[in-house]
Amino acid sequence: MTVTTRFAPSPTGHLHVGNIRTALHNCLLAKQAGGRFLLRIDDTDAARSREEYVEGIRADLAWLGIHPEGEERQSARFDIYERAFERLRAAGRIYPCWETPQELELRRKVLLGRGLPPIYDRAALGLSEEEKAAKIAAGDMPHWRFLLDRESAIAWLDGVRGPQHFDPAQMSDPVIRRADGSWLYMLPSVIDDIAMGVTDILRGEDHVSNTATQVQMFTALDAPVPRFAHEALLVGTEGKLSKRLGSLGAAHFRQAGIEPQALTALLARLGTSDPVDPALGLEQLAATFDLSHFGRAPARFDEAELQRVNAAVVHALPFTAVADRLPEGMDAAAWEAVRPNLAHVHEAADWWRVVTGPVATCAFPEEDRAYLARAAQVLSALDWSEGVWKTLTEALKAETGRKGKTLFLPLRAALTGMDHGPDMAALLPLIGRDAALARLRIPAD
Repeated sequence: MTVTTRFAPSPTGHLHVGNIRTALHNCLLAKQAGGRFLLRIDDTDAARSREEYVEGIRADLAWLGIHPEGEERQSARFDIYERAFERLRAAGRIYPCWETPQELELRRKVLLGRGLPPIYDRAALGLSEEEKAAKIAAGDMPHWRFLLDRESAIAWLDGVRGPQHFDPAQMSDPVIRRADGSWLYMLPSVIDDIAMGVTDILRGEDHVSNTATQVQMFTALDAPVPRFAHEALLVGTEGKLSKRLGSLGAAHFRQAGIEPQALTALLARLGTSDPVDPALGLEQLAATFDLSHFGRAPARFDEAELQRVNAAVVHALPFTAVADRLPEGMDAAAWEAVRPNLAHVHEAADWWRVVTGPVATCAFPEEDRAYLARAAQVLSALDWSEGVWKTLTEALKAETGRKGKTLFLPLRAALTGMDHGPDMAALLPLIGRDAALARLRIPAD
């Protein structure tokens, strides 16, 4: 059977870093097995779902290089849910209930006070058909619960957590449909997974209890139970769940100058002891993706580490990959010259301004002013070539006896207005002969 995974976001907001990690891991799991990765838009909540978020989800995945092989929308599948609902009702696996939230909360407190598990007591099953009909005739419409089989233990081998066991006698029958006819998450998700041929469900550990219920839903619908894996949730550097993680989305990372490859390289390995390799793209990451490498400890997301990974990615980017993001006139030679000094591609513009000028004029002591004036004289007599920086500094070293910082730093400061930066051997040819001579002569005037 072809391995099929899915990412199923609700379009009620933008994707955050935790969502992105889930989508990425499902994509890699499918790629690793030569399978299919699907996108499902869980938009049954009509009041909160917005089309702009749907478009944003697609755009964010595309920016990351994640391209689903298919897409479904729950809002277009209500007829499928209705048929499955009627089938389960005929089989006695769903039943109507009329308790209010206040009544349920009171029962819950009573059970807790007695030291008992606060599970639903199935009181609605005791209603007669006449009582049910009377309630409906009075306009009191029911919500619906899925009837768990409390005689059959629930178990599965989790791809991350290992063997899992749940006692359905200690679980409440979940509400699957509201009184207004709208759907909750549990049943439509199972119906869709069956229809889409999903074989592997990889999601956060906060869904473990949902899985325990959904295992029985698959069985009730005579469908094979997919393989499940539940990853530890992301935490911040402080070691706990962070509200900030919920605000870090693709737009944030793009605005911060993060390359998509840096984000995928880091997120692919979070939760494992495998080293983060900035050089790996999605295909290479998929080749080594292994659920057995993921631990149950919380996975820490560190923005400082992401910045380090991003710098490594930028340092390896060829000119062709960034040409459309560089300032006008900046060519491959200029990119190669400044690239080692960049943490983000957009910083290339700062160094291009150093090349094109004007640059800040530094204040130099008298001895350096004389030294720079002599440097201009020596440079004016040299042949302009790629090796002009080496020729210039060797000539000045032999003539003045300067070496190290006293030799190089005044030249760099005069030529760039800064005391650090790209290799001057690469930068000087880009500045050009006339501009270089003018910059060296300014301090002597």
